[in-house]
Amino acid sequence: MQRRPGSVRYLLGGKFHRLAFEESGGPGAPPVVCVHGLTRNGRDFDALAEALAGSWRVICPDLPGRGHSDWLDDSMLYQAQHYVTALAHLLAWIGRDVAWVGTSLGGICGMVIAASDGAPINRLVLNDVGPFMPADALGRIRDYMVASGDSPLMARFPDIEAVERHLRMVHAPFGPLSDQQWAQLARNSARALPDGRFTMHYDPRIGDPLRAHHPIDVDMWALWDRIRVPRLVIRGETSDILLPETFARMQASGAQGYEVPRTGHAPALLDPPQTGAIRSFLAG
Repeated sequence: MQRRPGSVRYLLGGKFHRLAFEESGGPGAPPVVCVHGLTRNGRDFDALAEALAGSWRVICPDLPGRGHSDWLDDSMLYQAQHYVTALAHLLAWIGRDVAWVGTSLGGICGMVIAASDGAPINRLVLNDVGPFMPADALGRIRDYMVASGDSPLMARFPDIEAVERHLRMVHAPFGPLSDQQWAQLARNSARALPDGRFTMHYDPRIGDPLRAHHPIDVDMWALWDRIRVPRLVIRGETSDILLPETFARMQASGAQGYEVPRTGHAPALLDPPQTGAIRSFLAG
């Protein structure tokens, strides 16, 4: 599978920034946009892109401050509404209706866009996120992101193997991945430093907005009720972000559901059963 790099420019905070992406599949095929979670990047969808590329044009952006996208001068702009601004420019560049696959933060952005009048999203896949997120789970993420001194956002690793060991610990909820999958995840998560060490492939200031607020329950049911397109919701069996009762209510409102066993927040979408469920849903 050949990945084609690209970018679009978007205006935010009085300055134009570059939003990077990679695409695969036929340029004339129906597009699907895949958007990653908080500390991740577009390479998380390599396995899904390979599964879809025969029938879809798969576009995987790096959110601002992640991967190959520009870092923002003002760290307080690292918030969902501003990611939506950047992604709206990508959608305008695509210029036609798209399917959307969003993991965690990427799913939040997808819900906001899909609930908007005239939104160009025709199918929506949410990976372990929904219209209600409990404060306790958000607090866990906040504590991970903003710890001082030894924060993983600031960590320096001597080699890729050390990155992998770190990811196996902090992303254990991704599920029972193979050694090869963990190694690939590490390669896609790391950025080489001039001194030969490695760090994570994002701006360490993406946690600043979390530091500025005390976590509270997030209730977006009114937003959810405005979404009219077909929806697939994927849940990790032990997820603390997408609670069982939220998952059940989403299904009761018409969404399809798929639960991944022995997995928390969030399923890595690397295994054939997970990518196959998404492919079947997108095929209609």
